[in-house]
Amino acid sequence: MTEDAYASSRDAYAVNLDATEQRVIGALLEKQVTVPASYPLSLNALRTACNQQSSRDPVVDYDDALVDECLKRLRQRELVRVVWESGSRTRKFDQLVVDRLDLSPAERAVVTVLLLRGPQAPGELKTRTDRLHAFADRDEVEIVLAALAARDRPLVRELPRRPGQQDARWIHLLGPVEMAEPAGPSRVPTTAAIDRESVLAAGAQARDARTVAAYEAVAAAYANAYLPELAGKPFDRWLLARIAELAADGPVAEVGCGPGQVAGFLAEQGAEVVGFDISPAMIEQARTAYPPTVFPGLEFELADFTRLLRPRSASGWSAIVAWYAMGHLAESELGPALAALARVLQPGGWLGLAMHAGDEVRHLDSWFDEPVDLDVVLHDPDTVLSAVRAAGLVVHEWYVRGPLPGAEADTRRIYLLAQLPA
Repeated sequence: MTEDAYASSRDAYAVNLDATEQRVIGALLEKQVTVPASYPLSLNALRTACNQQSSRDPVVDYDDALVDECLKRLRQRELVRVVWESGSRTRKFDQLVVDRLDLSPAERAVVTVLLLRGPQAPGELKTRTDRLHAFADRDEVEIVLAALAARDRPLVRELPRRPGQQDARWIHLLGPVEMAEPAGPSRVPTTAAIDRESVLAAGAQARDARTVAAYEAVAAAYANAYLPELAGKPFDRWLLARIAELAADGPVAEVGCGPGQVAGFLAEQGAEVVGFDISPAMIEQARTAYPPTVFPGLEFELADFTRLLRPRSASGWSAIVAWYAMGHLAESELGPALAALARVLQPGGWLGLAMHAGDEVRHLDSWFDEPVDLDVVLHDPDTVLSAVRAAGLVVHEWYVRGPLPGAEADTRRIYLLAQLPA
């Protein structure tokens, strides 16, 4: 072994982190990329980053003394350094792990998220590294994982796939990793990791074609079942009425409108509404249910909401309502879809969102007694909130409720009301 190779091996093996050290290093790695203006981090900022409620597994509650003691250990091993800013007496801390391990930006992003969130599948890593490094697809993530695993001292390892899992998970090898299930042959099976990117296995175009075909097949039965649904949903009516009021006589778009029950309700509240859907059969059902002679302020148009245009009568929509319109999107598609909607809102405009929430991708091969090939993605509420905020919207309020017994599918629902800053 050459002297350079020995030094590289020595440096790699020095990065052996306990659970607290993993969280501290992961937080420093993350914040250096996501909030560079406030990096390096003070002790207080680092503690807050370690304890944040989102994008962390498990959620912890470290105090200053614990973080400070951890930083002392990391400084002794030259994995963290203290930075004194000119004119300030506040210590700030900078990580040295990237140089120690010679990580590329893509490798750094994967290692960061594995440190902060534990075992994950490539699809999850693709979504969760979005703010750290833009992977084109999950194949790029798998290439990076393979490279990290092939090092002289591997930095990651693939876990055996468990029964029912759609994808194998990976862990980092920078220290002990807490596993969600007990070891040994007698362990009780646990819930599989959810790969919300699996809906894109054949590509977005194929997924969209299957989705349209399913709604075309069930349009009449769907309309018969769901047109009267709001009569039994007081919470939905309350929130939708508020959105109609907030729109203040400006144009309102309902995306993924289906047979038009939400758009119709908004029109009954006095809003000027255009409903959009990608299914021609659904648009036909909506126009039949809400004829222009009876609802002159209500229109329905065929359109993909991810490419929504501004209204003809204004510079932007006063409000956009997406009521269960994003249930067929992969997790990685939420951010771009929400950003597309935000771009066509007028300053001060509102977004009303309702989605199925949970940890599951449900597949339907039969719906209303019709054969279909349709995936329904139940999204994590924290991920939804993060995607809305990343789109430049301010979340004013959000709610999670359970299903109405006997009246709805057995899922939790997340609702939120957000605004584009004026």
